[in-house]
Amino acid sequence: MPGVHVDKFGEMAIIECVGRFVRPETALKLRDAVTSQTDTHVVVLDLTEMRAIGSGGLGVLVLLQRWAQDHGIRFKLFNPSKPVQDKLKHISCEIATLEQMMTLLSRVDSGYARALIESQFPLHRLSQYS
Repeated sequence: MPGVHVDKFGEMAIIECVGRFVRPETALKLRDAVTSQTDTHVVVLDLTEMRAIGSGGLGVLVLLQRWAQDHGIRFKLFNPSKPVQDKLKHISCEIATLEQMMTLLSRVDSGYARALIESQFPLHRLSQYS
């Protein structure tokens, strides 16, 4: 079942998108989650678990980029899956690199940042460098 989950870290919101965003009601759920973040300076859509996006979802992303710009909010996408990446080629959007995400997250102490670091550098790999 598609869904969105919002994590707030100070003036940054990370919105995790899970599932297939191909139905209009799912795109509207995403729109509402983002446009409710009026007290943030940065909104990041974590697309790691988004498996598909339809034309309505792409239209909502374009609308959200414009909304964010109008409200002085930085809007970034992060870690889209291959099928979603293929669809994103049809619109102009900013996809944050891992380095950019780490820089943003270094400003806040969060479980999300720790999970991101651990997924990129599992403990068993880190021990070989000790």
